[in-house]
Amino acid sequence: MTTADLHFKDVTLLVTHYNRSRSLERLLDAFKAQGITFGDIVVSDDGSRPEHLEKLVAMQPDYNYRLVTTPKNRGLGNNINKGQDAVQTPYTLYVQEDFEPKEIFATHFKDALHFFETEPALDIARFYAYFKYPYTKPYNKGFSEMKFSASPLKNNHLKFYVYSDHPHLRRSNFLQKFGRYPEGIKGDLTEYRMALSFIQNKGKGIFFDRFTDLFYQKNSSDEPSTMNRASWRESKNPLALAARAVYLQFKLLKWTYDVLFKKV
Repeated sequence: MTTADLHFKDVTLLVTHYNRSRSLERLLDAFKAQGITFGDIVVSDDGSRPEHLEKLVAMQPDYNYRLVTTPKNRGLGNNINKGQDAVQTPYTLYVQEDFEPKEIFATHFKDALHFFETEPALDIARFYAYFKYPYTKPYNKGFSEMKFSASPLKNNHLKFYVYSDHPHLRRSNFLQKFGRYPEGIKGDLTEYRMALSFIQNKGKGIFFDRFTDLFYQKNSSDEPSTMNRASWRESKNPLALAARAVYLQFKLLKWTYDVLFKKV
């Protein structure tokens, strides 16, 4: 692809950041090294420590981004909301700072953007996940459409993650259609509430089938992930596995109830 093919003038790269300025620099360097440019870049910072904020200000001339800050940490929901509010282009590529695009990203991103331009019903194109979305139908060029069903026969709890905070393309009117991210709660609950709204408001999304091929997620020892999960949920101990199985069935029932009867 030529340089012109790698400039996405109608897309803003929105990056949420908190105390991981080296990770942010690696992300922006990766886009720069691959020649990928955007109509705008917005970095939304969630009240990082002074040394990271100083780094963000110092990097601005090199990467030409707009920095949106807050005087204190307000959580994931607020950070995405204020970042999205600053976007002025029709489309948003949302990426958290600990990701890096792989060399083949631009090709498939270009496909996704074309789908958005030709199909107004599309709301999100997901580029990364820990697990494949369980219920899909083929879409085009390596993407599948995610198909949510509240039916008890579709009993994989991962079906609720039609929306995810992992890297994705979306329309910049996303908050108008699905509501603003809830603020003042934990990050995983923020993500769940938005997924619930996405389902209830009949969002339509596609998922890249080779979901680990487009981005690296890099949590270095000096800038580890700020999201922590309960240890029993990760353990391979038989008792923990049994508890997890019960927990997942309870989650499936509760989340199905929420989708059908709890308006967010």
